[in-house]
Amino acid sequence: MTGYYELKKSGETGYMFNLKAGNHEIILTSEIYASKDAALDGIASVQANAPHDAQFERKIAKDESAYFVLTATNGKTIGSSEMYSSTSARDEGIKSVSANGGSKTIKEAV
Repeated sequence: MTGYYELKKSGETGYMFNLKAGNHEIILTSEIYASKDAALDGIASVQANAPHDAQFERKIAKDESAYFVLTATNGKTIGSSEMYSSTSARDEGIKSVSANGGSKTIKEAV
């Protein structure tokens, strides 16, 4: 199974997407975009940046949970991960985003 993007409305006028692995687990969540076209541009940015390890910022939250943020080459955040219980689990999440981020499949949620 390969990953895919799930594009959906957020609020009255916004859009956001999740990158899901082949097992349907969310591996990256976007910000909220003002339009569908802007969200599609965000997906294109993930597709372009996910293969590059340097675009992942590895972080630790105040509660010591590990997580990551995927950034574009201009430094803008494209998406973020869930909170992980360990840095090794976070690093596996990064590998999954790298492996699935190039997907061209976009499913629109109802």
